[in-house]
Amino acid sequence: MDDDLEVLFAEETISRRVLDLGGRISRDYAGRDLLLVGILKGAALFLADLARSVTVPAEVAFVRASSYGSGTASSGSVTVDLDAGLRVTGRDVLLVDGIIDSGRTLSAVMAKLRERQPASLKAAVLLDKRSRRTVDAPVDYIGFEVPDRFLVGYGLDRAGQYRNLPYIAVLKQE
Repeated sequence: MDDDLEVLFAEETISRRVLDLGGRISRDYAGRDLLLVGILKGAALFLADLARSVTVPAEVAFVRASSYGSGTASSGSVTVDLDAGLRVTGRDVLLVDGIIDSGRTLSAVMAKLRERQPASLKAAVLLDKRSRRTVDAPVDYIGFEVPDRFLVGYGLDRAGQYRNLPYIAVLKQE
């Protein structure tokens, strides 16, 4: 392990929580037309594991959104890129992200998805940094509430690094 990292959630802890969330989502969406939409790049690993733990038929898609760039704090400006062919109208959409911080990214992506008139739109995040919320962005499924520290691993990065770690860690040198 990197000396600049302090493990916050071990791989086994994450796995158990993702299975629990997948079970809840499966019960809630039984018999419905579920579309799981992950926000790239931070949600990629979480969405992959979550999709495998969901036992109801579901389609998986991705959107691109960013507010961090290469820094450790949100720029405050969110760019959202939705695939023009993403079929959302009349479907039950669950937006999936690795972390919610200020709420700007989740809120911006939800607004773009609402324009396409889904039957329902909810959100799931693995990590909730509630203390940093500046925009009201409702989250229906939360893995863990986390402290106001810069986190890496399990899809989360700093300037493109650390996404591949199987655990979530605090970056000591913020």
